[in-house]
Formats: sequence, C-alpha cells, structure tokens
Amino acid sequence: MVNRPVTLPVAAAVLAAEGLTAIGLGGYAGVETIIGSPADVSSSIVVSAFGVAVGAALLWVAWGVLRAARWSRAPGVVTQIFALPVAVSLVQSEQYVPGALLIVFAVAGLVTLLAPPTTRAMIKD
Repeated sequence: MVNRPVTLPVAAAVLAAEGLTAIGLGGYAGVETIIGSPADVSSSIVVSAFGVAVGAALLWVAWGVLRAARWSRAPGVVTQIFALPVAVSLVQSEQYVPGALLIVFAVAGLVTLLAPPTTRAMIKD
C-alpha cells in the first residue's frame, strides 16, 4: 500500500509492543516456574504458555494492521479496551509507571485503530 496512513504503523507498533511485553512476561513466568518453587506447577506452566500465546497472537494482529487487513482491527480494538481496566487496576495498586504506560498505549492504540484514515485504508472501497 503506497499511500499508507501514519495511523497504521503507529497502531501496529502499539500492538507489537504489547505482544512483545506479553511474550516477555510469559517467558519470565516460565523461567521462574523452572528455577523457583511455585505453589502449583501446572498452573504456572499454563500461565506462562498463555502469556506467550497471547503475545504471539498480538504480534500476528500487529502484522495484519500493518498490512491494513480488515480482520485485524477488531482484535486490536478489543485488546485496547481490555487493557484500560488493567491499567486502572495497576494505578490503583500504586504501580503508577506500568499503569500509566499501559493507559498511554491503550489510548494510542484505540485512537489510531479507530481513526478515519485507518478505516479508509482497511475498507478499500
């Protein structure tokens, strides 16, 4: 797409950052499961695998947004909507930096995914 609006790579970057973060946290939980002594090993393994799987799915969605694929917008928007209450919970639990960063990323993701240039690029009528 030659005349790609700037909103597409920005939205893709937000989703990719969230995906890489999820993969990193899932990997961290996996390492802690292996070297630590979790109360429930099976639950720890599932949480780790889920984090990595969610991260991989977000990277796939980011790739779709970058390509202006219509299917990618809905999961991107839903992710940002779900991120907002998580961010508020982080702020309320006095984890201000991660909470504020997540709010910034979620709002930036929503704004760029719902922007009219993104809509025009994805509809392609």
